[in-house]
Amino acid sequence: MFNWFKRSPKVEKRSAGSGFTAEIMQAREAYISGRTGLAELTATAQSCVSMWEGGFTLADVDGADLLGPCEMAMLGRSLALRGESVWLIGEDRLIPCSDWDLRTRFADPVAYRVSIPEAGGGTTQTVLAGEVLHVRIGADPAAPWYGVSPLRRSRLTAGMLNSVESALGEVFENAPLGSQIVPFPETPDTDMEKVGRSFRGQRGRVLLRESVTVSAAGGPAPQADWKPADVTPDLQRSMVKETLDASRDAISTAFGVLPALFSSQAQGPLVREAQRHLAQWTLQPIAALIAEEATEKLGGTVKIDVQRPLHAFDAGGRARALLTVTQALAMAKQGDVSPADLASALELVDWGD
Repeated sequence: MFNWFKRSPKVEKRSAGSGFTAEIMQAREAYISGRTGLAELTATAQSCVSMWEGGFTLADVDGADLLGPCEMAMLGRSLALRGESVWLIGEDRLIPCSDWDLRTRFADPVAYRVSIPEAGGGTTQTVLAGEVLHVRIGADPAAPWYGVSPLRRSRLTAGMLNSVESALGEVFENAPLGSQIVPFPETPDTDMEKVGRSFRGQRGRVLLRESVTVSAAGGPAPQADWKPADVTPDLQRSMVKETLDASRDAISTAFGVLPALFSSQAQGPLVREAQRHLAQWTLQPIAALIAEEATEKLGGTVKIDVQRPLHAFDAGGRARALLTVTQALAMAKQGDVSPADLASALELVDWGD
């Protein structure tokens, strides 16, 4: 009857590796890290995010009164930092969601559990997919219901930019910039330790050290030993400037912004070309995704144009093209060209609409 304490406890076995629990944890980690990626606090990333936000704020939205400038601005900022944005469709407005979880069927979301932010604490609701406006960019085929931000897609470069700027911040905070060390007579170790600790953050001050070259009879040190030495760190040899510039340019390119736009020597034509590049290759395709989701969920055809408000076109070239087309139309009218032939000719040069 006393053998009960000799029994070995049962070993609880759990699945690991590529099990269901591990997949859920990896998906959740990817979701969280995608929302709070590295380099979000740098001025380079925030400048690009502000461009996205301003571009969507000025966008022309046709067919959806719920998508006003305020909603478009928050949507653009969320897409830039998080890679996706979820809005609950209310009766007369769109309600932003701070967090959400979803259920899919055939890789298509069918239900959401959304968290609505409130001043005194958020609330949670469970809604169907038709009641939610979910826009995502950079989706991976393995998880098409999750969006991926540009910073997460370029995680290595974002980490390098974060490391370089953090290191520079620590250097300018702790390094004795502009300080010098001059010889100091021999003192006890405790005093020298205090002097050594005082070197931290001593910018532009004269620091003291112990003289190491003395006479055998204990006389004064030679004059060569009293020459001061500069303790300012040599950052040029570490190529920190080149590394910082390269990482900044790479992050700007990830957001669709030409790095030359931030150059101090940028001229007007370059600024206009960078603006066109951002609007045509980055913002307008995202606007097409927003318009597709809004058309499906809000009912009715929704069109979003970013290029016209941002003037992302060559004004002179467009004026010359308009003049040429007008002259061609006048000549076609004088030559009794049929409307069908004229429409076919316009479609060849992408003027069909």
